[in-house]
Amino acid sequence: MKELLEGSRAVAEIVKLCKPGVISAYPITPQTHIVEELATMVNNGELSAQFVNVESEHSAASLVLGGVATGVRSYTATSSQGLLYMGEVIFNIAGMRLPLVLTCANRAVSAPINIWNDQQDSLSLRDAGWVQLYAENLQEVADFHLMAYRIAEDKSIMLPVMVCMDGFILTHGMEPLDVPEQGQVDKFLPAYKALYKLDPAEPVSMGLLADPDYYLETRFALQETLKDVLKLLPKVSAEFKSVFNRDYKDCLIEEYMVKDAEKVIVAMGSVCGTVKEVVDELRKKGKKVGLLKVISYRPFPYQRIYDSLKDVAKVGILDKAVSLGAYPPLAAEIKGAFCGKKKSPKVISSFVAGLGGRDITPETVKEVFLKLNQKEVNNEFIDLKPELLKESYGE
Repeated sequence: MKELLEGSRAVAEIVKLCKPGVISAYPITPQTHIVEELATMVNNGELSAQFVNVESEHSAASLVLGGVATGVRSYTATSSQGLLYMGEVIFNIAGMRLPLVLTCANRAVSAPINIWNDQQDSLSLRDAGWVQLYAENLQEVADFHLMAYRIAEDKSIMLPVMVCMDGFILTHGMEPLDVPEQGQVDKFLPAYKALYKLDPAEPVSMGLLADPDYYLETRFALQETLKDVLKLLPKVSAEFKSVFNRDYKDCLIEEYMVKDAEKVIVAMGSVCGTVKEVVDELRKKGKKVGLLKVISYRPFPYQRIYDSLKDVAKVGILDKAVSLGAYPPLAAEIKGAFCGKKKSPKVISSFVAGLGGRDITPETVKEVFLKLNQKEVNNEFIDLKPELLKESYGE
């Protein structure tokens, strides 16, 4: 059924269809509309769940940790400083192998305070052991939540999943999207049956102290399981297509005009829509350009990236995040995909753009394509304002 929905409302509607039994979150811009809608649904009896108000994001994460630990499908959402405040518990949830789903409404982190979009928040927690999926549009946002629960709760995985959507651009934007029927969702996503849970009748322990004789193996197990996610995602995506008739291929990457391209931009999230528009425009002028969209940042699909880009002459990586003192997060992984390989693009340049919500326009994208004609660069910030740099740092 087609509906015109605000992004936050779309998330709430799809989460309702997933039937979580426990929801807890602390409001933070631009995530607030999601949990407002869910709270209203619970209050009105549309969703049979416990919505628990808490005093902070740390408490919200702790509460849904407890929900999943007792065998109940649970959900939370957050953004920016809220996600960072959850950080301690985020690591715990993965380490305890609890299949939670969290929506991250991507937003810049302080200081200075900024409520607009980039991807520095979720990427700051890329090593926590969570699966991270990045959506381009609202249909992907909705569909990835359904797949997130399937992946997280798969008995061979049992790891949390973070669905990342660009704040304001997607959370507050409106798009027509296919909202599935409850029967379809139930067919694709059966009721959650925990492999293990806290139960006084059958006591177990979770999150215990692990001394040096045990800790290393726990991290190895997480690493190996995330490799298994790379194999599971294509299977889940194929099942999704059979039920909902929408095809995300392997749900690891999306290739757009890559096969014969001489220049390719690599990006994640909503900016990919802008890049596609520019690719279409330049293709009409005879330019062989393309886009490689990364969907799964964790686990990172190194082999798929290599196979897609190995014959491309020039690659530009467009990050909406910065890893201060190092390569940007996406660029570091793309460069890593070619370490020790026989084939590699002649140029792999990395660019940082859109921080703090600065617009990435079609002109910005065209500038990146043009810069691929020049010498390889790393960490080049696009669309800087020289007058502001002078005010901050002088001549």
